[in-house]
Amino acid sequence: MELRTASSPKDVKHYTTQRLREEFLIPRLFFADEVKLVYSHIDRIITGGVMPVKEVIGLKAGEELRTEYFLDRREMGVINIGGEGTILADGREYTLGYKDGMYLGMGVREISFASKDPENPAKFYLNSAPAHTSCPTVLIRPEGQPEDGVVIVKEENKVELGCLEDSNHRTICKYILPGQVESCQLVMGMTSLEPGSVWNTMPCHTHDRRMEVYLYFEMPEDAFVMHYMGEPDETKHLVIRNEQAVISPSWSIHSGSGSRNYTFIWGMVGENQDFDDMDGVANRDLM
Repeated sequence: MELRTASSPKDVKHYTTQRLREEFLIPRLFFADEVKLVYSHIDRIITGGVMPVKEVIGLKAGEELRTEYFLDRREMGVINIGGEGTILADGREYTLGYKDGMYLGMGVREISFASKDPENPAKFYLNSAPAHTSCPTVLIRPEGQPEDGVVIVKEENKVELGCLEDSNHRTICKYILPGQVESCQLVMGMTSLEPGSVWNTMPCHTHDRRMEVYLYFEMPEDAFVMHYMGEPDETKHLVIRNEQAVISPSWSIHSGSGSRNYTFIWGMVGENQDFDDMDGVANRDLM
């Protein structure tokens, strides 16, 4: 498990491009038959990727957590961005297709990941946060029919925003949030940009009460996103490629413009779970 410490905005304004990437960019999350985890001191979030190919991969606590098992004092959200796969949680198997998600509550002891087809392996992207109470474990699908243990994203949690004229026509699909999938502090979902649109989270905002992690994907090899971060009057950028993630502190803006349209998964942890608790920044005030 890789460890990332917190950074002050007063220090970040002096970072070089390389230092900025070392602190906030997660350049690769998916390795064949491995678990890749990045532990950030910013609200103690863990960002990870699991790509089982030929093996069934178990999730262990490791020395860094110093607990008996991974979700001993944690909760976790997972979204699959690869081929069909399965998650085995305390003896119950869940099948996840492309863009299906899952919430696993504190207290789930045994977790393992597998792919249905080694030629098209699952890519399980995860966010995990400290928890103080246990919430039900459920499978989450963006659409479909309700089943036992399965939550279908409600229509009111599929929000269409922006327009092509502003190059930011996008749909926000909220997976884990109060009233749909209960969690202790984790909020998680996905934003997809329509063809011809390239801007996300613009006009931008900060939210002092929550930090955030973005995973960008659905981009061809030669495409990229210019991810903007930093304080509104001291902005910086990171060049993000397909299936790379970026850690965004609560004091930082987090928006992007791409060489083409793309999709990203966002995960938030912190003081509250109010999706609309944001401090907006007018475009004219950005520097």
